[in-house]
Amino acid sequence: MKELFELMAPCHFGLEAVLKREIQELGYEISCVEDGRVTFLGDAEAVAVANVFLRSAERILLKAGVVHAETFDELFEGVRALPWERYLPEDAKFWVTKATSVKSKLFSPSDIQSIVKKAIVERLKSVYHTEWFREDGASYPIRICFMKDEAVIGLDTTGESLHKRGYRKLTAKAPISETLASALILLTPWKADRILVDPFCGSGTFPIEAAMMAAHIAPGMNRSFLAENWKNLVPRKHWYSAVEEAQDLVQLQVETDIQGYDIDGEVIKAARENARLAGVEHLIHFQRRSVSELNHPKKYGFVITNPPYGERIEDRANLPGLYREIGQAFARLDSWSEYVITSYEEAEKYIGRKADKNRKLYNGMIKTYYYQFLGPRPPKKRSGECV
Repeated sequence: MKELFELMAPCHFGLEAVLKREIQELGYEISCVEDGRVTFLGDAEAVAVANVFLRSAERILLKAGVVHAETFDELFEGVRALPWERYLPEDAKFWVTKATSVKSKLFSPSDIQSIVKKAIVERLKSVYHTEWFREDGASYPIRICFMKDEAVIGLDTTGESLHKRGYRKLTAKAPISETLASALILLTPWKADRILVDPFCGSGTFPIEAAMMAAHIAPGMNRSFLAENWKNLVPRKHWYSAVEEAQDLVQLQVETDIQGYDIDGEVIKAARENARLAGVEHLIHFQRRSVSELNHPKKYGFVITNPPYGERIEDRANLPGLYREIGQAFARLDSWSEYVITSYEEAEKYIGRKADKNRKLYNGMIKTYYYQFLGPRPPKKRSGECV
């Protein structure tokens, strides 16, 4: 019988349902959904599959245990009691890479990191019968999240965050992350046979992520992961298998109508280069164009965009006029659905229409709103009609 692990997938706050659905579509059982994190059950193969295929997760953590601690002594004893030898070979290089604390008596990240490292060392000393560890083997970074005196401890299988797909070498000002862009697209009913336009495309993240979905390109198939070197836990064959499966699914000949516009010509050049690196340049039409010129002869399309927020004080005076232009463009596209992520709280006022749905999200540390203006559904295809 295969050994099962609890695997934890952090995500953007407010997008847990999207990630839950992704995990279930991979065939894994959800054990817990919390703010900013979905936990599921999976074997060693699931570590590779989740890293390669999940679009909205930030990373995949292998859960080592949960410790209730209100003092550092309790933290030390609780961590030492966990079966670290199950995860860490004698030559493992391990450290606590991140510690967070919310509403807990223990709140100093550096102290938490130090105590946890010492506790693990003491545990492994007694198991491996040694006083000193070389730590010259594979890397096993550890993450701890304290919430109301409960510390959830996990080993990071991913390394660099999953939003690092490998294609975005050039970025525009205030870029949206690849994982957030994917989750926002997955929140819409957009499919590859429908039109998608981003009139503020910046470095091209929305169009590129949409094109990757259309072509069934797994987000992690062209990058590496820390746990590829965890031969004691995840055999190499699982990584080869996951990547081979991803390669078999790719459909580069898919027909799409995905467009990205920006008023800055240099930004458009960067977006094109990013799309080329992602292997989807042929699936996206990028063009220098302002939002005031946004129009399209086809019906039932989608606008999914991340317009300027006015984070700099000198830019805020321009926001009313900009969002009026967005509203005027939406009015011209009266059969379309429009999705806008912004921190600008007067967006609806100047767009001139109340959103049908509004979801509060966090883009990094910035509180944002995902305004969803829903258009009519296209008529159903008649029997025998070409799709």
